[in-house]
Amino acid sequence: NITSPGQDRCPLRRCIATGDKQPSDGMVRFVVGPGGLLCPDLGRELPGRGIWVGCRRYLVNQAVTKRLFARAAKRPVMVPDDMADLVESVMVRRCLDLLGLGKRAGQLTLGSEKVRAILRKDFTAVAITAADGAENGRRKLLSGDPDRVNASGHPDRNVVDLFTVAELSLALGRENVVHAVLRKGGLADRFLDESRQLRKFRN
Repeated sequence: NITSPGQDRCPLRRCIATGDKQPSDGMVRFVVGPGGLLCPDLGRELPGRGIWVGCRRYLVNQAVTKRLFARAAKRPVMVPDDMADLVESVMVRRCLDLLGLGKRAGQLTLGSEKVRAILRKDFTAVAITAADGAENGRRKLLSGDPDRVNASGHPDRNVVDLFTVAELSLALGRENVVHAVLRKGGLADRFLDESRQLRKFRN
């Protein structure tokens, strides 16, 4: 696992599901709105006292079923039964929004051959390949760079395969987006951080 920059310096927060203290940049923050509705705050921008849960789907589900959010807030809280699904959908949207920004900024390239050409020259670039894309297409895309594929043949370093063709196509305004590449930079770093959080949450 790759540690996010600054992880050692970020504050610790206690997970309401496990009771363990963890670096906050590896957790999900929630806040209770004025109407008592619990909201995920992945951007950590909403006002109010934060309620923290480890970045795992099962931990959010556990906090919901055991009514730990109300206990942590010390007040009645309205918590959707599908809170874990809501958290995941927000994570996906944040990642895809960054890809959209990358496209508008000219930092994202689409198309198998163009993507492959960039990956052969630039190991620091982030390869994006659809989760439901053909396996042989994925292998061909990464075949020029063995360090990008692990022993089982699946994407490894700086490769993100978390989104479907439909999700990528909608986010980027193109039909049938299977492969893309994001050039290294601040936007790519943010995208990798958000993608790691999403992968961690799903596992």
